[in-house]
Amino acid sequence: MKPTQIKKEAVPYFEGWYFKQYNGCDTLAFIPSIHRNSNGDRYASLQVITDDGSRRLRFPASQFAADAERTQIQLENNIFSFKGCRLNLNRDGLQINGTLRYGLFTRPKYDIMGPFCLVPALQCRHSVFSYYHQVDGSVILNGRSYHFYRGSGYAEGDRGSSFPSRYFWTQCSWEKNCIMLSIADIPLKKLHFDGCIGSIVLNGHEYRLATYLGLKVLIVKNNFAVVRQGDLVLTAKLLEEKPHPLFAPRAGEMNRTVHESAACTVQYCLYRNGRRIFDLISDSASFESTWESEKQSS
Repeated sequence: MKPTQIKKEAVPYFEGWYFKQYNGCDTLAFIPSIHRNSNGDRYASLQVITDDGSRRLRFPASQFAADAERTQIQLENNIFSFKGCRLNLNRDGLQINGTLRYGLFTRPKYDIMGPFCLVPALQCRHSVFSYYHQVDGSVILNGRSYHFYRGSGYAEGDRGSSFPSRYFWTQCSWEKNCIMLSIADIPLKKLHFDGCIGSIVLNGHEYRLATYLGLKVLIVKNNFAVVRQGDLVLTAKLLEEKPHPLFAPRAGEMNRTVHESAACTVQYCLYRNGRRIFDLISDSASFESTWESEKQSS
């Protein structure tokens, strides 16, 4: 692969991929990314998240490469792709080796951003690559083994200049089902609005929830959200968090600290016409929210 070409100009940019896997006991996630700050300086990074903590490594941009479809990313000797991951890293107190193989990705029926994927100059564009896929293989991280046999995987990504100043995000997979909900304060020129994208995949059926489909955000707090779309109402409530610090992009630079619980306890309830369709409490859900933080400049 040839290194991805990012022109050296003062236009902040980031692009990151989120690969999460769960084996019934342990969660392991990787976030490879590429960045350009307002000075035109480029670099890449890798964040590794487990139930117990998180680590971040920085790489020269020359050690980053991606194929044309952005389905395979290379950082130094490490490969992250839609077919699996190959890891061979030993520096700065982080030693990780192993191979993970991914089954067929369960993709959204269409772009999770809907028509907003065509809107120019958005601060951040979100992608969902796979609601669910099987994960097999093993990884050794600083002496601890993570084994996956018919484990569950999830993959998404973001690109743009900055993460939203305020956002609420949660995701959970079980068997071949998935919930993903994201609410964000969206700046668009001089306006701000609360935008939402999400999906519920149950027994092979995708329930798409989105502002562009008429969804209304009824309640959003740092640990609780309620959204309504037509006759459907979804609630997501954080019951027990296990937060670890992560770095998030601001003006292309990874200089903002947020906190994500890679595996924590979240309750999801879905109602149709007031009748409860399901009530799920999962201790392997992921959760991240900055909603009650002060708004920051874009």
